[in-house]
Amino acid sequence: MGKGLVATATTTIQAPRTRVWGALVDPEQIKQYMFGANVISEWRVGSPIVWRGEWKGRPYEDRGEVLRIDRGERLEYSHWSPKAEESGEGDDATGRHNVTIELTGEGDRTRVLLSQDNNPTEDARTHSEQTWNAMLAALKKHLES
Repeated sequence: MGKGLVATATTTIQAPRTRVWGALVDPEQIKQYMFGANVISEWRVGSPIVWRGEWKGRPYEDRGEVLRIDRGERLEYSHWSPKAEESGEGDDATGRHNVTIELTGEGDRTRVLLSQDNNPTEDARTHSEQTWNAMLAALKKHLES
């Protein structure tokens, strides 16, 4: 991390870490809380990740790569969206974000801390934090229902 401005989001979920971890890497569960995205990945370091879906009536396909996996504890991946190309950031290091999700806790309570680097402005960081907080709220609802 450490590139650009860092957006953060956090929540505590009434579920064990193993269950929260499963929701982070299971495409069927991801679709339930991540705005309907279809996610494809082997969830191994170096493997690609593809997010496909529709946002505001427009199809999208975002891409990334798994950077680190500590099962049940930490997931790190890069993320790039075609929106970056539209804004002039392009498909290079300046238009990519690294997302880190850390899980802590014991028993039936798991704290989820998410961070995303390389936000170019305060407005972009605020927007990212709002989006990630909405996603974590949906994850919490999914797992606590």
